[in-house]
Amino acid sequence: MQYLDQEKSDEALVELSRNGNKQATDTLLLRHAGLVRGIARGFFLAGGETEDLIQEGMIGLYHAIGDYKQSEGGSSFKNFAYLCVSRRIIDAVKSAARKKNAPLNYGLAPYEAEKFSDIAVSPEERLILNDDRREFRQKMSRALSDFEFKVTTMYMDGMSCAEICEATGKTAKSVDNAIQRSKRKLQEVLKY
Repeated sequence: MQYLDQEKSDEALVELSRNGNKQATDTLLLRHAGLVRGIARGFFLAGGETEDLIQEGMIGLYHAIGDYKQSEGGSSFKNFAYLCVSRRIIDAVKSAARKKNAPLNYGLAPYEAEKFSDIAVSPEERLILNDDRREFRQKMSRALSDFEFKVTTMYMDGMSCAEICEATGKTAKSVDNAIQRSKRKLQEVLKY
C-alpha cells in the first residue's frame, strides 16, 4: 500500500478519496486505525473477539469517509469518524445480542463523561449517554464484588492487564479471572 503525505488534513484526504484516490482512503484508514482499536477495546463480545469489533469499526470508518460532509463550523472528520465507528460497533454488539439462543453479547462502554467531551454530540445524545452510563454503573456495582468492579472499571478505561496488576498489586491470573467473572455476571444481569 502506498500512502499520501501525512501532513494533509483529514478533510483534504476525504476530498481526494471521494475523487477516486485510493491512496487517500488508505492514508485515512491507517491514520485512524488507532481510534478504531481504542473504541473497540471498550466493548466485549461473548463468543467473539476484539478483532471482530475492530473489523466492524473499520467498516464504520470507511463509511465515514464516504459520508462526511465538511461544513463551516461543523464537526471535524475525526469527530464524525468517532461517532460513525462507535455506532457501527454498538450496532454490531446489539445485533449479536438479538440472535436467538446465542450468548448475550453486551458491550461495555467507558462511562466517564470526559471521554465524550471533545466529541460533537447533541444535548439529547449526551443525556442519553449519561443515563445509560449511570444505569450500567449501578448494575455493575450491584452484580460485582468490589475487586471485580474495580478491575472491570480499569479494563473499560483502556488499562492493560499489566497496568491493572500494577495498580491493584494483584497477579495477572487474579486480574484475568476477575475480568472473566465480571463478564459472565454482567451478561446475566444485562439480558434484555
